[in-house]
Amino acid sequence: MPNKIKKTIKELPKVERPREKLMQYGLEKLTNSELLAIILRSGTKEENVVELASKILKRFSANELPNLTFNDLKDHPGLGPAKTCEIVVCFELGKRLLKDKKAEIYLTPKEVWEELKDLRGHKKEHFVIFYLDSRNQKIKREIISVGSLNANLVHPREVFEPAVRNLAAQIILAHNHPSGDPEPSEDDLEITKRLVESGKILGIEVIDHIIITKTGLMSFKEKGLI
Repeated sequence: MPNKIKKTIKELPKVERPREKLMQYGLEKLTNSELLAIILRSGTKEENVVELASKILKRFSANELPNLTFNDLKDHPGLGPAKTCEIVVCFELGKRLLKDKKAEIYLTPKEVWEELKDLRGHKKEHFVIFYLDSRNQKIKREIISVGSLNANLVHPREVFEPAVRNLAAQIILAHNHPSGDPEPSEDDLEITKRLVESGKILGIEVIDHIIITKTGLMSFKEKGLI
């Protein structure tokens, strides 16, 4: 059988080239091999840069790679001193920048209650949306309406337009009850149902709706209402 002819990156269709794919579709659409290939920039005579990146990722696990030293990587076929330096430096820079960063993650109603301490005792109802990415990290928090809740004040358009604009994968609804009673009203139930249905159409999950007061809270999810 004839030897398989290796395609260089320039010979691949543009849609398959890592840099072009990044510029057109964004980081999220790239595989780990393609991301590493962009760092490496070029392959060898025997394999293109994506194939080289794939072999490195097969040899080292996802947990190992960010912690490898220059000496750990330098002898891998296809990696000279320059490429090895580029890999270890990229991971080291990432670790340093993220070292003191605390991810804003909302997993429980109590954490949402703590985040909304500025609204717990407010005399007017504030309807708030937390827009989250696919890892449940907060993109932003936005007050949608102020006043007694009803269908006119809380419209799916006002809730989901920022979600689409900010590429949110899911949202958490929350509002305060000035009365101090966290039990949901009929309007609360109706609005929640309406927004959950709208989210399904758009592919944006409504994780929970949390009613907060000065001293307590009520989670629709925990009550089986969502």
